[in-house]
Amino acid sequence: MTQTHSAGTLQPAKRSHWNATDLGLIAVFAALVAASALVAAIPVGGLGVPITLQTLAVILTGLALGPGRAFAAVGLHTLLGLAGLPIFSGGRSGLGILAGPSAGYIIAFPLAAAAVGWLAAVVIRRTVRFRAVFLFAAAMVPSIVLIHGLGIAGMMVNAKLDFAKAFLADLPFYPGDIIKNVLAVAVAIALHKAFPDLLVRRVRKLPQQPATQQPATPEATTREATEPKATTQQ
Repeated sequence: MTQTHSAGTLQPAKRSHWNATDLGLIAVFAALVAASALVAAIPVGGLGVPITLQTLAVILTGLALGPGRAFAAVGLHTLLGLAGLPIFSGGRSGLGILAGPSAGYIIAFPLAAAAVGWLAAVVIRRTVRFRAVFLFAAAMVPSIVLIHGLGIAGMMVNAKLDFAKAFLADLPFYPGDIIKNVLAVAVAIALHKAFPDLLVRRVRKLPQQPATQQPATPEATTREATEPKATTQQ
């Protein structure tokens, strides 16, 4: 006697490498981070470290792409800027940026994107209710620990400030970062709903939706769940 399961049985999708779509997303989000660094850069304090939309783009990249691709996208932006492209805030570029007061923030961005992506994957895998709240926490923790932490360290090293002065110089960035993280979470949730293959299906290990297959309706899903599996006997 043999048993044949219905053809509609879903098997977990397996990914061992990035495809062309992944590489395209990395390039697109790297360009987004670059564009955000050049928009409305407002210098703050005597050190001139600017407020930009860059942290919004970095956090959104992590929330949208997950750890690996987010690190690659923001890291690509960082490497291109250090190589000489004028894509840092204020149109700056080159290795000399690592000797300035903004060095800690620039170094932190790829690390923060990866950390946010990893935490976002955990949240998507384990939560349904209050997901926006948990995603906001996933954005805030790396922002505080990595971006602000390394930013303060960079000012202490390059600007020769003690911890108290560097901490005070960093404080003005907090209100804006909270607002930007809220916006990043809102955009990320919209992206997850509109394009589940972007991250949700990956972290839940669900199969990709074929381009020609229509999504199942709730009624069809319920009917498949309640009907017995088709079997043949020989």
